[in-house]
Amino acid sequence: MDYGASANEIIKNVGNKGNIAKLIHCSTRLRFTLVNYDKANLDALKKVDGVLGAVIASGQCQVIVGNAVVEMFDAINAKIGIINNVKKAGDAPKQKWYEIFLDFLIGIFQPLVPAIAGAGVLKSLMILFSSLGWISETNSTYQIFTFIGSAPLYFLPLLVAITTAQKLNVNVLVSVSIASVLVYPDLITLLTKGTKLFGLSVTNITYSSQVFPTILAILLYAFLEKYVTKYCPKPVRIFLVPLICMAITVPATLLLLGPIGYIIGTWITASILFLFNHLGWVATGLLAGILPLMVATGMHKALIPYGVATMTATGRELLYLPASLAHNLSEAGTCFGVAVRTKNEKMRAIAISAAISALFGITEPALYGVALQHKRALGSVMISSAITGSIVGILGIKAFALVGPGIASMTMYVDKSNAKNFLFAWLCLVIALVLSFVLTLIFWKDDVVESVENNSTVDDVKLEVPINGTVVPLTEVNDSTFSSGVLGEGIAIKPKDGTLFAPAKAEVIMTYETGHAIGLKTQDGSEILIHIGLDTVKLNGKYFNVKVKEHQMVEPGETLIEFDLDKIVAENFDPTVMMVITNKGVANNIELPALA
Repeated sequence: MDYGASANEIIKNVGNKGNIAKLIHCSTRLRFTLVNYDKANLDALKKVDGVLGAVIASGQCQVIVGNAVVEMFDAINAKIGIINNVKKAGDAPKQKWYEIFLDFLIGIFQPLVPAIAGAGVLKSLMILFSSLGWISETNSTYQIFTFIGSAPLYFLPLLVAITTAQKLNVNVLVSVSIASVLVYPDLITLLTKGTKLFGLSVTNITYSSQVFPTILAILLYAFLEKYVTKYCPKPVRIFLVPLICMAITVPATLLLLGPIGYIIGTWITASILFLFNHLGWVATGLLAGILPLMVATGMHKALIPYGVATMTATGRELLYLPASLAHNLSEAGTCFGVAVRTKNEKMRAIAISAAISALFGITEPALYGVALQHKRALGSVMISSAITGSIVGILGIKAFALVGPGIASMTMYVDKSNAKNFLFAWLCLVIALVLSFVLTLIFWKDDVVESVENNSTVDDVKLEVPINGTVVPLTEVNDSTFSSGVLGEGIAIKPKDGTLFAPAKAEVIMTYETGHAIGLKTQDGSEILIHIGLDTVKLNGKYFNVKVKEHQMVEPGETLIEFDLDKIVAENFDPTVMMVITNKGVANNIELPALA
């Protein structure tokens, strides 16, 4: 793969360098914060070599790359250099309160996973070696490596302080200093004996391995830092601001925020244990079955805070990670099955690569490259995941390290007090792999693609006006992205009502969460983008009602989107509708509606 060429295409289709406010990456995705999300061409991004998918979610334009995310990230960084658009990032689509809350939690917990996962697997390896008699638990080498595996969880308040401070854009070192008080040995001794602060009793809580007390503490510190800095004289800010903030935050945490955070963590753990104890294998099977859909929508990230809290509180996890074992290996088995059954060489190559990734716990290449593209493959994954997940629940498999289940991380299921846990985990790995493979062999069929010979004649495609209104040239649109023709030729319409119709017989290939635009593919393969209004993405779906779904076939004149024209205008948005041909198919001619 030419990462440089792909990087150029990605940069171009997120609106070029000037539209990028921030770029980060996770294990499989490039995450762009953009100045103007209307300039992101998701359809074009999906066609870039090496890109598995593209979505706008959680206030980011997310480009799914898979295992090559680091190489692609480096290639893009080499081309865009230092980004100076951070102050413009506020133009991102508005998020609902629960999306903001979820994004906040994920932003804190997700960066913790590599350290916790690596340490957890190392510790589980030492337990395995000890169980096999390869090393004694009294051996100093065993003890030191066990300390390495235990340290990230023990000092979790310090790690959480760092990620919370980074998320809130406050001083990291002051935040760590606040959290370090909670694990200070002399304070622990004092709390154990019983102590008072300002005449008030301080609750005896062991703060090592706790996460929520630290989060609440840094939230208070962030609030204080903002206002203390505002009123503090500049010559003494360097010491007076942290002095005041620490002197208030630490006592408030010991007396109030710490106990509240401890209770929150206890409630989360108790809730999951209650669910598992009352639903048992049904809960594990159900979660495993829907995990493909959760991963596709990013909702699985919401389970990370629970996983960290449960692992630190109990030292094990009973639901998410065991269910993930069933799902991850079902993705791998399905992809191996596709590789065997398909006659499409490109699909075979994608399936083999995705299967290997899934074997090692990275499922997004399999999910986006194979399963979500083919309903039969997705069905095989979900059925196998649900069945294997139920077996996992019946066997009561527990995980002891917070890492994506795969062949290389199977020691995460080593249970010092129950050797069968490890054996059962391997058994379920084999079941998921074989069951999904067999289901795919039975159900898979290659998609029938209607091709057009180079010398064949294709009828002209005629596009009707998609909405009642006055048709004007695209050059009259007050947005250079459209008026310059960079997205393609087309027309604009000054709408008279709020009903958008299909301009021709076509397949819906893209809908947006915000409802302000839709992508269509006509029978000749031409791709059409219809965009309602300018900057209406900022309405975040308000006043829009999408009436169709992706992959649905629509007839000319069929309703696509309904929107409240009057309210959009009342909020000072330009309601002009643009219809643009972003990619021409094989038709000899595409006839656009006549101008008024």
